[in-house]
Amino acid sequence: MMEKILIVEDDLQIQTLIRDYVNASGYIAITASDGEEALQKYESEGPQLALLDIILPKIDGFEICRKIRSESNIPIIMISSKKEDTDKILALGLGADDYIEKPFSPRVLIAKIQSQFRRVNELSGTPPQDTLSIKELILDVKARTVTVKGDAVPFSVKEFEILHYLMLNKNQALSREKIFDEIWGYNEFGDINTVTVHMRKIREKIEADPSNPEYIETVWGIGYKFKG
Repeated sequence: MMEKILIVEDDLQIQTLIRDYVNASGYIAITASDGEEALQKYESEGPQLALLDIILPKIDGFEICRKIRSESNIPIIMISSKKEDTDKILALGLGADDYIEKPFSPRVLIAKIQSQFRRVNELSGTPPQDTLSIKELILDVKARTVTVKGDAVPFSVKEFEILHYLMLNKNQALSREKIFDEIWGYNEFGDINTVTVHMRKIREKIEADPSNPEYIETVWGIGYKFKG
């Protein structure tokens, strides 16, 4: 499965840089610019890893780390321009798993993220999820195939990515803008209606009756929701 990573950084330039590298590395980036938003996103999105800047508006990274660690064992990597050992010691003492100083190489940060996920998989003893299945719909992530009622259905690259994203976020209402940003990228300029076009094609391929969909529901005024 594609792991969700919560990026908490109030410097929008750095936040965007991290987000783009995280997305390009095959993860789903969730961003927040202050402590309150970070905790809201943590509760609503359920990320598998958190990247926390220390100095933040409203609630600092130390407190966010403490709150997350009090209810979850997800990996936490602290990000800070502070170079004092006391901050590193405090962060690790609160339950952070790693620490990286600004300025940093995005590649090094991604390597740290990958290292944390390897550790989690080794400790859990369970391999990453290679397939997603709902009823008679099966999506194979590694083979990049989709089968419906046992029959293989051809999908374009974007159609596959959209369906994968919807299934990972099943039962969540997702706006067309959110889907466009996640699949095509935040820096991509294009017509948001392309999401509608792709969604129609996906429904034609997986739904017995596209006008009365079993899997992909239209949420009027918002976008779409995968029912699972």
